Amino acid sequence: MNSEEFRKYAHELVDWMADYLDEIESYPVKSQSKPGEILHNLPVHPPRDGEPFEKIFRDFQEVILPGITHWQHPKFFAYFPANSSRISVLAEMLTATLGAQCMSWITSPAATELEERVMQWLREMIGLPESFTGVIQDTASTATICALLTAREKHSDFQINKKGLYTHRKHIVYCSTESHSSIEKAVKVIGLGSANLRKIPVDDTYAIAPGRLHNQIDDDIDKGYIPLAVVAALGTTGSTAIDSIKKLGDITEKYSLWLHVDAAYAGTAVVLPEYRWMIDGIKHVDSFVFNPHKWMFTNFDCSAYFVQDPDALVRTFEILPEYLKTNDEKPVKNYRDWGLQLGRRFRALKLWFVIRNYGIAGLQNKIRHHISMAQELARTIDNSTEFELMAPVPLNTVCFRYHPDGIDDPEKLDEINEELLEHLNASGKMFATHTRLSGIYVIRLVIGQTEVEERHVNETWEFICETIELIESV
Repeated sequence: MNSEEFRKYAHELVDWMADYLDEIESYPVKSQSKPGEILHNLPVHPPRDGEPFEKIFRDFQEVILPGITHWQHPKFFAYFPANSSRISVLAEMLTATLGAQCMSWITSPAATELEERVMQWLREMIGLPESFTGVIQDTASTATICALLTAREKHSDFQINKKGLYTHRKHIVYCSTESHSSIEKAVKVIGLGSANLRKIPVDDTYAIAPGRLHNQIDDDIDKGYIPLAVVAALGTTGSTAIDSIKKLGDITEKYSLWLHVDAAYAGTAVVLPEYRWMIDGIKHVDSFVFNPHKWMFTNFDCSAYFVQDPDALVRTFEILPEYLKTNDEKPVKNYRDWGLQLGRRFRALKLWFVIRNYGIAGLQNKIRHHISMAQELARTIDNSTEFELMAPVPLNTVCFRYHPDGIDDPEKLDEINEELLEHLNASGKMFATHTRLSGIYVIRLVIGQTEVEERHVNETWEFICETIELIESV
């Protein structure tokens, strides 16, 4: 493709992208494709000769697009959103065009220094103390691995990196039973073993019970184990429950444990002054992560990771082979040493665009609006005779179930709600997911998509009620 063709097709693609975002509500939210359907329509062998752009793009529209679940649809209420925005898309276009590999300062000074400044902005925006230093990781899962590796190395005076785990007794990591699965994966990846992850029971708000944590640590010490770290959740995956950083921090300080905060989704709420209570006790925290790519309207992937001791982070990961040595090492940051990957995308650019385009006030207005809509839906459910809230709603995730009069058998209620959710998602009119809280099947609606408005929530609630009537009439 030459420059003239590139210009022509790029303009066509931008027109298509703008139309797609304008018309996204015309698509089914969840892909209606059957397993294997897309694969069946893709050639078994690659083409011998190059194909024209027109044919490639036509196949994108006819073969690929039907297999896409539309995460930017305003009736996408599933999982947690991977929010985008038009300004972020424009930044991603520039990032792709530049094609910069941002592993070191010398490979693109602007990428390094913009990342440093943007992370300072973000730290100020969410109210973290100046003692925290930030770096952009790809996901919170990676950030958690970095946190626990740094905790492991700092505790062992960096000897495990050198000699391996074999000469050390078993280290223990603690989290709640509601913590994200990435915590267990991290414990496995760094060599501690999932058997050495203690999942502490939660209270009636689904937050970790500090007293149970305290007792478990004492028990492990009595048995000769080495408590290493506690992972707190600001917004559990199931219900966005908020662990008390202050109470957990008192415990980690007593036992000299690393305290990592996983605020992957809900951390964005702390941009609101009225939600700063979520980080009460932040002085106890060693590392903190949240994802602008979830609720801050920034394209995936962009995970903001903050640490109190950047030297320990760098010492955990730095390796300097001859081919990476430069004369600029000391006065600059080389972010290749701040995480797992050597290669790094220019993620700071899109975050910079988003913050500047929305401004703090614009971000706050959006987030408040999402929370307000969720709170209103929660009140509607709470006042219903056929539905019930299944967890507190501190933010914008609403966990509920349908509970018809006269049916109290737990298994039957699970079956009814599972059938309801299947009907809802099969319609293409909305997409929600489920979880289990205290063993009970519940439906989750996360109201946080970039363009979601009250009408989308109201229409969705009406559709849920209509679907129940339809199911009951069959």
